[in-house]
Amino acid sequence: MFVCLCTGTTSHVVDEVVAKGARTSKEIADACGAGGDCGRCRRTLRAMIEAHFRAVDAAPKSVAR
Repeated sequence: MFVCLCTGTTSHVVDEVVAKGARTSKEIADACGAGGDCGRCRRTLRAMIEAHFRAVDAAPKSVAR
């Protein structure tokens, strides 16, 4: 699915950028361009960031031995 029509950035690309550590829409824009032009997708980008870290926080933690 396209997230940013200005740059043609897909949700897959944004997911990868967030997985690599982006925590703000500005960091996503710096990494792949999404959200850096008109800004209509920024709400979606922030929702994707929140969903990623909610899933990470909910994942079972492995115990190091």
